[in-house]
Amino acid sequence: MDIVGIDIHIHVHDARARALQGPEAQAKQDAMAKYFKRETKDLPVEVQADQYREHKMMAVLMNGTDESITGITPVPNDFIADAVKKHPDVFMGMGAIDPWQGEKARREIRRIKDMGLIGIGELNPARQHFYPNDTRFYPLWEEAQELGLIILFHSGYAAAGSGRRGGGGVKLKYCQPMHLDDVAADFPDLRIISAHPSWPWTSESLAIARHKPNFYIDLSGWSPKYFPDEVVQQVNSMIPDKALFGTDAPSLPLDRWLADFEKLPFKPEVKQKIMLDNARKLLGMTA
Repeated sequence: MDIVGIDIHIHVHDARARALQGPEAQAKQDAMAKYFKRETKDLPVEVQADQYREHKMMAVLMNGTDESITGITPVPNDFIADAVKKHPDVFMGMGAIDPWQGEKARREIRRIKDMGLIGIGELNPARQHFYPNDTRFYPLWEEAQELGLIILFHSGYAAAGSGRRGGGGVKLKYCQPMHLDDVAADFPDLRIISAHPSWPWTSESLAIARHKPNFYIDLSGWSPKYFPDEVVQQVNSMIPDKALFGTDAPSLPLDRWLADFEKLPFKPEVKQKIMLDNARKLLGMTA
């Protein structure tokens, strides 16, 4: 299949995965669905794979965990790896770690590599309550760098906890992109993706992408029609090689993202880079 795009950031909403977590995970899923103004629906990974086949695209499945903070059992990384093995023409995957688990997290990073996953993601500092540049976590980033794994960090505003009492315990301060600048500098061979437009700190992620060769941004989580103007301006001019197509699907449906993206004034050659070429280079894929 000659692909036309690589969605660098999608999630699993398969009921079989939620069943492995328990009722608290379902409640979080329902809250997220309310924020995105949609119903909580079961989306089997087989159906999700077919959606991307129909579009002649590949996608990177994310996983996540905030077990140390919430006590909620995460979806096993094995579920993500199994989906990738069953649909290698469509899916790549990233595995979750809990940074507070120390040596256990480091062992899981090695297992992520052994399972054939391409990286660690989605790390969400707002939900996991950690600063990425806290040197206590540097052994984890060093392990990922040595193994050639990508790390994807949530940045900016968090949909998780929005509107809930106390924000559901989610703390936005941890997701300021500038904390990632230290990581990009201290681990220059570690490929880092800063997920989402990073509002209200959009300028920071754009500046880091311009400054650090190993730092990329993805455009997921927001409908493109709501992108801050500076995202379009900077990607069109200074950092056309550093922006990646991503949706955050199924929370933000693929078709909606694509339709809104087409209306933005990106140069044709920049659109091609965003949709496919930049991800190919980042992932080391041959044309």
